[in-house]
Amino acid sequence: MTKEEKHLKKLICLFVLLAVCLSAAACSSQSSSSAGKVNLKFFHRWPKEPEKSYFEEAVKEFEAAHPDIHIQTEAVLNDSYKDKVKVMLGTTSPPDIFFSWSDRFAYKFIKGDKALDLSSYYQKDKDWSSQLVQSQVKPFTHDGKEYGVPWQMDAKSFFYNKDIFNKLHLKPPATWDELITVSEKLKENGYIPISFGTKAPWTISHYIGTLNQRMVDEKTRAKDYNPKTGAFTDEGYIKALEKLQELLPYFTKHVNSVDHEYVRQQFTSGKAAMIYAETAEIKLVEPVNLGLFPFPEISGEKGSPRALTGSPEGFMISSKTKHPKEAMEFLQFLTSKKMGEKLIKDVGKYSAVQGTATENNTSPIQREAVQDIVRAESMVPWFDMDVDVEIADVYAAGVQQMLGGTMTPREVMKSVQKAARQVKASSAE
Repeated sequence: MTKEEKHLKKLICLFVLLAVCLSAAACSSQSSSSAGKVNLKFFHRWPKEPEKSYFEEAVKEFEAAHPDIHIQTEAVLNDSYKDKVKVMLGTTSPPDIFFSWSDRFAYKFIKGDKALDLSSYYQKDKDWSSQLVQSQVKPFTHDGKEYGVPWQMDAKSFFYNKDIFNKLHLKPPATWDELITVSEKLKENGYIPISFGTKAPWTISHYIGTLNQRMVDEKTRAKDYNPKTGAFTDEGYIKALEKLQELLPYFTKHVNSVDHEYVRQQFTSGKAAMIYAETAEIKLVEPVNLGLFPFPEISGEKGSPRALTGSPEGFMISSKTKHPKEAMEFLQFLTSKKMGEKLIKDVGKYSAVQGTATENNTSPIQREAVQDIVRAESMVPWFDMDVDVEIADVYAAGVQQMLGGTMTPREVMKSVQKAARQVKASSAE
């Protein structure tokens, strides 16, 4: 290589080095310009409308009022969320703010030290925390400490089509025997008495949760729902399944092959007269001349006939977050009265903030549903959120087979008892 070529090579290397340094300086400058901006990861379970737009608008409004905070949102559907959130919280970079069901689902995050203790924020800002419906805070509380913020409240109720009932001179049933009598009359007149589909297993859990609560005393149920002590040997569980079996002739045909959206359409179209649904679904069926009645009383039940099946849903903050103050600011914004009113108006879900259901944003039937929740003597959590997931899965699979005619109630419970023993053994390790 000649002297000129060596000199040229050095010049090229210098130019390359200079370009790299300039690029690094630019990156450093860019990083420093955003270094003062807090980035929060927000993970929820609503990638579809209308919740999708609700959260997008909420984030934009919050960011506009807090220019030093940027929120990165990710959302996946319900069933996928249950698994993905557990995985993400086990990584070194979990979401700062994440959706959670309450009760045992939330307790797993608390027990695993994945959720931040929010008690100090509850105490410090009483103007904010006191406006929450206090019964909805309790399911996110453990050992006297608050680990989550309830965002929406929900419960189960029987919806009925008033026009169909009036046409056939029927009254809303108050007892189980009356429910069977009304269902028989509806069936005789060509209606599907109760629209119901079990293609999505969670729909099963709502019936099972309610029937177990009615047929088994609270002390026994609490012991069985605890993974460390569960046995499920009480005869009340079998009686609960037998009650569900009694309704099979009045459910949608081929119950195991249809999903909840389809059966809801059966109800809104006037083909079905009743549906056991979440009160948050009222907005989705309101074209129907709608009435509500509580789950009927059952003769010989050992549980409380006035307990309401339902749970709040809310958000928690990761114990690993580097920005707890900013994350809490966003949660307080989501659970403000303004956003609670918007939630009801735009989405049809009921905010856990008091006084947000008004004549301006709800129908009379929606306000009735909200009052039912607020005045409830007690709340019974969603079954699949109240027991270990392995037990819930076995229960749902067994009920599907029972409704399909391939298992008896007693056989279903034997499979549940086996699952409970396995869960208990793993809990003891």
